Amino acid sequence: MALRTICWPKLGTLMITQFTAADIPDLNGRTFFVTGANTGIGFEAARAFAERGARVLLGCRDPGRGRAAMERLRAQVPSASVDLVDLDLGDLASVRAAADVVRSEPRLDVLVNNAGIMWNPKTLTKDGFESQFGVNHLGHFALTGLLLDKLREIPRSRVVTISSAGHRFGNGDLFWDDLHAEKTYNPATRYFASKLANLLFTYELDRRLRAQGASTLAVAAHPGGAVTELDRYIYGPAKVVLNVLRPLMERWANTAEQGAWPTELAATAEGVEGGQYFGPGAWNETSGPA
Repeated sequence: MALRTICWPKLGTLMITQFTAADIPDLNGRTFFVTGANTGIGFEAARAFAERGARVLLGCRDPGRGRAAMERLRAQVPSASVDLVDLDLGDLASVRAAADVVRSEPRLDVLVNNAGIMWNPKTLTKDGFESQFGVNHLGHFALTGLLLDKLREIPRSRVVTISSAGHRFGNGDLFWDDLHAEKTYNPATRYFASKLANLLFTYELDRRLRAQGASTLAVAAHPGGAVTELDRYIYGPAKVVLNVLRPLMERWANTAEQGAWPTELAATAEGVEGGQYFGPGAWNETSGPA
């Protein structure tokens, strides 16, 4: 892992580059809660944390897939301390129940707000919100609020929220005048809005934590171009284009394991400060080490 000092306008801190899973420090005694941990980047990050000795809680919507992921992780990391937490981010009652389970743990060092859906047909959460905004942002917003006191018990604990480079493509529109998509619905722009909301949430949480003198860090990360199951809900012409491009993507994009590096950096690296945003360092932030 290479380090170089740069001057941030906001922070004036240490820049971390060329980070991979090999740079994760010893995590014995720490507890991580990772949402969407049954597949893709969430699973790979959870496995990496467990390999370094952390206790890992897997937040999963589907109990069957969650149990399968837990068994797979234990097979790969026989020494892992890992448990399943039922969590449906599209149901705020489920979010509250999951938070109750996590609060019963002796400690919580890191919350990784990773779960998400992308470019799916228009659906609503159980509470009536447009699903991409509801799952990607509002569910994690609620979960973080319910767990913040628990996190603040641990010095330098972290809230890591996974955004996307797609946050740049939505023209800054959060659809405040049509939050429930009653007037219009475009799956791509709604996804971009949810990822921008993830970042705005991170920066405002960082501002409030700093104002209170809290040591808990709020940071964000994005995986760049990583080949995962996130595209499983894409439909129509976009799905056709994706199927054509997938072989090319698999040549230049990160794998799910590599796509988890920015998450792992944000969650574990020394020198991380609140308000920072991490992603891959190569190919216009699409691939390579974090």
